[in-house]
Amino acid sequence: MKPLAQLDQLNLDAHTKQQVTGIVQALLDQAQQAIRVQELKIQALTMELAHLRRIQFGKKNESLSSQPNLFEESVLADIAAVHAEIEQIDVTVKTNAPKSPRVRAGRQPLPDHLPRIEHRHEPESCQCGQCGNKLVKIGEDVTEQLDVEPARFFVHRHIRPQYACKSCETITAEPVPPAIIDSGMAAPGLLAWVITSKYLNHLPLYRLEQIAAREQVTLSRSTLAEWVGRIGVALQPLTEQLKWHLLQGNTLHADETPVTQLEPGNGKTQRAYLWAYRSNDLDPGPRIVVFDYQISRSGQHARNFLQNWQGHLLVDDYGGYKALFSRAALSCTELACWAHARRKFFDLHQANGSSMAFEALQRIANLYAIEKESKHLNIELRQQLRAEKSLPVLDELHDWLRQTRMQTAHGGASAKALDYALKRWPSLVRYAHTGYLPIDNNPVENSIRPIAIGKKNWLFTGSQRAGQRAANIQTLLGTAQLNGLNPGAWLNDILTKLPTWPNSRIDELLPFAPEFIQSLKLKQ
Repeated sequence: MKPLAQLDQLNLDAHTKQQVTGIVQALLDQAQQAIRVQELKIQALTMELAHLRRIQFGKKNESLSSQPNLFEESVLADIAAVHAEIEQIDVTVKTNAPKSPRVRAGRQPLPDHLPRIEHRHEPESCQCGQCGNKLVKIGEDVTEQLDVEPARFFVHRHIRPQYACKSCETITAEPVPPAIIDSGMAAPGLLAWVITSKYLNHLPLYRLEQIAAREQVTLSRSTLAEWVGRIGVALQPLTEQLKWHLLQGNTLHADETPVTQLEPGNGKTQRAYLWAYRSNDLDPGPRIVVFDYQISRSGQHARNFLQNWQGHLLVDDYGGYKALFSRAALSCTELACWAHARRKFFDLHQANGSSMAFEALQRIANLYAIEKESKHLNIELRQQLRAEKSLPVLDELHDWLRQTRMQTAHGGASAKALDYALKRWPSLVRYAHTGYLPIDNNPVENSIRPIAIGKKNWLFTGSQRAGQRAANIQTLLGTAQLNGLNPGAWLNDILTKLPTWPNSRIDELLPFAPEFIQSLKLKQ
């Protein structure tokens, strides 16, 4: 359709035709300008979308990294927002260009264990709207939507009738069972919610106070703080028992992360450290993580925690651990972390696109490919696979590292990355001579990472005691998660049982999977 060409077919005088032509041309110019603006906006959004996709997938496609993106949820939300903006513009831009269909991944079925609330939507009439005949049911169209209720507060009302004997005037009533907090108004479920919200979801107590207030429930911060303190003391025996079980293993991961501690009275802060010790996933038995809060990074804290423990300890290159591996100690055998060695080359490649670093990354990737292949093997088969595949790769890698180092100038970033691997080589290759030692320290870093991220919410610990209490509770909740348990449900059950539970059976309360609890019973 050409509006200006059609004007010639109209019976208009020259002056009127000129005016109409000017108006139509102005409208066309205005429409073209609007379309151009929208096209430019689509181009900008498309470029932004490409950038976000590079952020989302760049590590997998370009940098050979297997580490998760800590901001992935923000990137995914931004991608969805850009798609939505483009779709809004497409509605107003009239174009004949065909749109390519968007590829969507199939939606995962909703879990079977969730309760279903059925809503039946029957037609307003059982008669056909066209001919008036009676309708016959031929099937059903069923769709499901996932929903959630915010924290729902309710009251347990315990009624204990009192009965009296007319003969001897004895009064009988069901006794009040012992509780974690005697005569307290909080049921175990509420206490578990407070603890998991604070230490697992990293919500400060004032936010829990606000959540309760929105439901017209008064929970003062002082009351919440009192509950937290009392529960921390009650759970202390479980933490000590978990530490005992952890030290029965012959291989441990260790790492530490800084936290800020408030110095009461003067408003200043100091740096403290949360030390983490993790069991070896390649060993049989339950998975355990134990956190230890200390006011410094001194290696003496690690020695105090481990005491007379003997075995393989997998750590980074922090000097605080060195005393554990000295000839005088004769207790721990050092395992070095391939993820840390790899990180040196990764940073170098990211900084200047070093071809040497890229080749190192590819060679190290071969080691991880072998580990992925052995993931579901038992210890004997894994040791055999490592002997056949990992050791030859390591020998070639060592020769390449030495030759490359001789050709590299001293003092630069390349030399430092090469020296890191070469100086720690005996500790780096030790895992490959067995079928039960881990290749890197990622398990303990994964356990400590949620706490490190959560620091953005709680900023600092209020005191050394508060830090120690947090470490104890994080130990229990973290171990529950490692063993596939719902931490809140587990804690609810424990807080109900603990007041009357015999100390001789404390192992049965630990956050292990049921099969591990059963094995502990058999050993007793």
